[in-house]
Amino acid sequence: KLSVFKDQKWLDSVAAMLRKAGLPETPPLPLPDKPSIAVLPFVNMSGDPKQEYFSDGITEEIITALSKTPKLFVIARNSTFTYKNKPTKVQQVGRELGVKYVLEGSVRKAGNKVRITAQLVDAQTGNHLWAERYDRDLKDIFAVQDEITKKIITALQVKLTEGEQARVYARGTNKLEAYLKLLKGRQQMNRFNKEGNALARQTIEQAIALDPQYPVAYYLLAMTHYRDVLLRSANNPKRSIAKSLELVQKAIALDNTLAEAHGFLGHLFGVTK
Repeated sequence: KLSVFKDQKWLDSVAAMLRKAGLPETPPLPLPDKPSIAVLPFVNMSGDPKQEYFSDGITEEIITALSKTPKLFVIARNSTFTYKNKPTKVQQVGRELGVKYVLEGSVRKAGNKVRITAQLVDAQTGNHLWAERYDRDLKDIFAVQDEITKKIITALQVKLTEGEQARVYARGTNKLEAYLKLLKGRQQMNRFNKEGNALARQTIEQAIALDPQYPVAYYLLAMTHYRDVLLRSANNPKRSIAKSLELVQKAIALDNTLAEAHGFLGHLFGVTK
């Protein structure tokens, strides 16, 4: 028996030696056969923790936009947000998530002004492929997000058809206040507790009141009703699931390209069989 491998102290010492030597503790994941990218959580530079929803929201919007093209392999939010508020090297991210490129950045929101910095890095070499700083009015946030997405796609030498371009740059709303409410509601949802879910529903309903044609808002509202069931806060689980079905179908009726809504609808059909 090789009992030495069961000795945690020994394993820890080996890991420490590997780190000291600059060697990875685990082998890197194989790269996909198409350009692959992880978008790390943008850092909130405002100094106000209440603005965290905005920097997180910008990150999620960029992930969503990039995910709309099948020509890119994009790491999901749940994986990249594990690096939030942690000192991380892009080479480590690339190795652990199995991607060639990493996008990182920061957001500073003050009143009606916003500064966004973004840089695209080759995770294998550490070289910068593209970097930019945007100082804009808050009302121009949609244009900034579109520009960042375009710059990434161009830097990765991905060619989009007209239909793919339309999907990538479809944002769902042009109303800034509705958009900000959605970002806030999504952050509240991400707490994944009863209080956060209740707050999220109120906030997302406010977004819909500001823009009744906002597809993503209906999808997220549907999610809050389903999470009532998961969190055991639903008075009538069957009614909550039925409401969730109604809302996600509304989202798809408004935007049939909303992939996450289609996925959620399939899940709901599965649990209602």
